[in-house]
Amino acid sequence: MKEINLRKYYPHYTHDMMVSVSDEVAELLQDFVRAEDAQRIRTYRHKAMYSLELMNEIREIPSDNLLPEELLEQSHMRELLYKGLQTLPEKQRSRLIAYYFMGMSKVEIALAEGSEETSVRKSIHRGLATLKKFFGKIQV
Repeated sequence: MKEINLRKYYPHYTHDMMVSVSDEVAELLQDFVRAEDAQRIRTYRHKAMYSLELMNEIREIPSDNLLPEELLEQSHMRELLYKGLQTLPEKQRSRLIAYYFMGMSKVEIALAEGSEETSVRKSIHRGLATLKKFFGKIQV
């Protein structure tokens, strides 16, 4: 037998009420608390909103739509990225796009271009350094 405080499980209780329950009931109550905590964390992480269409039931509606501020920020960041990529030489730009956007490995890029893997690696590294300088100038 375990002794539990009902105030922990029923928030409307105003004072502590200790009750002895069997081990199975105590474990079941603890599992419910863990499940509620996990659900609350999932709701927070996935930015879920609640719909109160039915008075006796709350349904979760995941929010796939971005807020206008988020859309504007994404648009601005995409524009900056395109401007930064335009400052690079053609070969560096194509290698960066292939590696980061198309998911090709450096070896695959080298095979497709008929060049050495080390030159592709160095070219991507130099392109990233140039982009860092470009973005550093913009934020100043």
